[in-house]
Amino acid sequence: MNSKLITTPVTADLLRGALDAERTPYGLLPHRLPAWARRQIPDAQLAMAESQPSGVRLAFRTAATVIELDVLPTKRAYRGLPQPQDGVYDLVIDGRLAAQATVPGGRVRVADLATGAVELREGPAGTARFTGLPAGDKDVEIWLPHNETAELGALRTDAPVFPAPSGGRRVWLHHGSSISHGSNATHPTAIWPALAAALGGVELVNLGFSGGALLDPFTARTMRDTPADLISVKIGINLANSDAMRLRAFVPAVHGFLDTIREGHPQTPLLVVSAILCPMQEHTPGPLTAAFEDGTVRFRPTGDPADRASGHLTLDVIRGELARIVAERAGDDPHLHYLDGRSLYGEPDHTELPLPDDLHPSEEGHHRIAANFARLAFGPSGAFA
Repeated sequence: MNSKLITTPVTADLLRGALDAERTPYGLLPHRLPAWARRQIPDAQLAMAESQPSGVRLAFRTAATVIELDVLPTKRAYRGLPQPQDGVYDLVIDGRLAAQATVPGGRVRVADLATGAVELREGPAGTARFTGLPAGDKDVEIWLPHNETAELGALRTDAPVFPAPSGGRRVWLHHGSSISHGSNATHPTAIWPALAAALGGVELVNLGFSGGALLDPFTARTMRDTPADLISVKIGINLANSDAMRLRAFVPAVHGFLDTIREGHPQTPLLVVSAILCPMQEHTPGPLTAAFEDGTVRFRPTGDPADRASGHLTLDVIRGELARIVAERAGDDPHLHYLDGRSLYGEPDHTELPLPDDLHPSEEGHHRIAANFARLAFGPSGAFA
């Protein structure tokens, strides 16, 4: 540590994209769900996902050429496989990616896919360091890793730090699954919602939760209570691959989710997005199984296509119902819109950029989804025009 650097405590006013900040023995832990909602989370998977700061960043103005951020990360690994690469911290200056850093060490959450058991291994904190930055006043964002938890300690710089002005950009509140969370992206500004937000010139609040887009009422209430100028909900893949719901429950759950959001945002543009193309689940219900093949986790559905007749959910069933629900509601809600997810990633995209694990897009796929979303949602005839 350089003793000549100025130490600035990391406080909630430096955070963007987080809905809560918890004080821990180490420092400040950003959360993407508020404390009251976290108390209603029914499983460890969602608890882990919401604490991973996908879309969360520190935002400040400074003339610093050296920036250091102390962090205690919590990483995830699978028993029997090598630990994945360290999460990446993206430093963005005046809207452009300028530098990247990683923080080795930290805690490791080791999961056993066969048994579901989880072991937490303790490890040391570390520091994300950025040096040789351009001189002069600039707006700086440090995007936190989308795929590991980050408890934030001290921020050190060689010039004073001030909270960044808001800039007056519209706030886009988005909810979705692991694809929105950023699965397979290698760094946090390369997840499709971050890319789309940059293309659309908006401020992102990302409620994409790996495995957690299940129409949970606490998520709807969180969205209801979160200030936003634009709202989107991406519905489908987790409901199909978890086999958590039948058609009879799904339809009123969608209505209830939208009703709750509308309680707080009666006229905000609200875009319902169905799942991108996923061939294995288009006509076959879940649940999915996960297995290691050639060192990679791959997914397979275990349902029977014939089960659709008894209300089991597949992506084609879900898309049809979402289109119908939105069309019916739009008569009384002109600010409600529907977007077929296959227009973001469909057959031609799958041929060119296949899903590496049969479920999640590649990083190139994230860029494709973002470009299509920006064109269809933020474009002249889009819901967010």
